[in-house]
Amino acid sequence: MRTAIVSAMQEELAAVLALMPHEAKQVAAGREFWVGRLHGHEVVVVLSRIGKVAAATTAAVLVERFGIGEIVFTGVAGGLAPGVDVGHVVIADSFVQHDLDASPIFPRFEVPLYGTSTFACDRGLTRRLTAAVAAALPGVHVHRGLVASGDRFVATTAESGALRAALPDALAVEMEGAAFAQVCHDFGIPFAAVRTISDRADDMAHLDFATFIRDVASRHSAAIVRALLG
Repeated sequence: MRTAIVSAMQEELAAVLALMPHEAKQVAAGREFWVGRLHGHEVVVVLSRIGKVAAATTAAVLVERFGIGEIVFTGVAGGLAPGVDVGHVVIADSFVQHDLDASPIFPRFEVPLYGTSTFACDRGLTRRLTAAVAAALPGVHVHRGLVASGDRFVATTAESGALRAALPDALAVEMEGAAFAQVCHDFGIPFAAVRTISDRADDMAHLDFATFIRDVASRHSAAIVRALLG
């Protein structure tokens, strides 16, 4: 079975590619897909780009062109729930689009014609990912639960407070996971996602973001992937 490893940031992608000695590049839909083997597993590594539309395109190409059997997303997120702090790790059980609102035709957050507002991650793959995080990052605080996605970089205290009020169960906020979860649901492909908390999605969210990606999140991604496929 071929596994897709997806990141939204170039720094994280580079850290994962460094684990693959003989990858080959294929270009599709304007993206570079790196095909190879990692610890004996067939893998495709790709940069999803940022936002839900870009994520959906990437997911669909992975399934249709590369015959992926499962998809794992590694990246960063802003912490929403109390106690979900910078440096912690969130493993998604499900995703919701926090900026989807087709009311009054459908309830707020509900995906039209699906009858649900959330898409669950694959239980078996999520269990494997959880074990990989524990092995790769001993001592790091890990949360599991709902993650919210939307086409905004949430970077004000007022906006993060509004999200907490609207989605009290959401642990973190990011920009791609709900799209991957919905596409994988449509194709019947197992999907799991892990996010390192880079900020608290508040007025300080933009400070040192690039530094955090380079120095912390990229190392986390590589370590988790190594443990997952090792």
